Amino acid sequence: MPTYIVLPFIALLAIVLASIEQVSAIGLSALPLAILLGMSYGHFSIRVEDKVDQQFAHFCKQKLLRLGIILFGFGLSFQQILAVGWQAIAIDFIVISSVFSVGVIVGIKVLKLHRDVAILTAAGSAICGAAAILATESVLKPKQEHITVAIATVVLFGTLAMFSYPFIYQWVVMNDQSFGIYIGSTVHEVAQAVAAGQSINAETMQTAVVVKLIRVMMLAPFILILSAVLMRRKSDSHSNTHGNTGGRSTIAIPWFVFGFIATALINSVVILPETVKASFALASQFSLAIAMAALGAHTRWATIKQAGAKPLILALLLFIMLIFGGFFLTSWLA
Repeated sequence: MPTYIVLPFIALLAIVLASIEQVSAIGLSALPLAILLGMSYGHFSIRVEDKVDQQFAHFCKQKLLRLGIILFGFGLSFQQILAVGWQAIAIDFIVISSVFSVGVIVGIKVLKLHRDVAILTAAGSAICGAAAILATESVLKPKQEHITVAIATVVLFGTLAMFSYPFIYQWVVMNDQSFGIYIGSTVHEVAQAVAAGQSINAETMQTAVVVKLIRVMMLAPFILILSAVLMRRKSDSHSNTHGNTGGRSTIAIPWFVFGFIATALINSVVILPETVKASFALASQFSLAIAMAALGAHTRWATIKQAGAKPLILALLLFIMLIFGGFFLTSWLA
């Protein structure tokens, strides 16, 4: 069966499965489901891809990925930021910067992981799981197996973290809104923020989702800063190796990030009908799910196994940092 039929079917199947109550209750969103289904298809398929298949898969992993992230902005607004106060914004910023920094340093310097695996895993843990990994991919241009390994570890510990919050809630002295800030600033995926918040009460869930979406919004400046830093290091490395030639290096700006900011801005100043916003949300989810399915279809299970235990160790460290560090940070500021 041609790829241009299989991949949309896998994406639709992942979205349908994610909408089932028993599946959403464990925090599995359409994106990790799509990559799992894509990997299953790629592993068992005996079809030899032709040029059209390869071109469509590339289109999904590049163009549709960026379109999905741009449309995701319609689910965010700057009013949501003002509603939760400066403390939540500060906590999100500290969580992202500290978790990402620790993840990169420990991953590369201590665990000796490939640079791309460390950066992708750290970004997924620090910001918004699989979506952050896919956005960061546009800057790094990593191998497919590096992306898959990072997503696998983030999904594993994100799911484990989600189940931890109801247990933690029973043993801490924290009001419902503050606990929602704690969930939103530390959980990996948006779907996991919904599931974890629902296990407490409606107020906690609402606060958790808003704080989580603020964290997602910080993905845009993060990608721009990362692009600038990587380009500067590339330029310095080239100068040290070949001497200063006087040429100027330009930053590889991921332009879809500005599209993401623009759609969030539109949603902040224009009152869109709920049906329109729901359509944008579905289109975003479908585009990202196809990109994940294409990624999974070209990755083999042996690749993850070959990566060894080090990516899991890094993701575990960041999981512990999010759960304990995020709790004390929220207790202090919120």
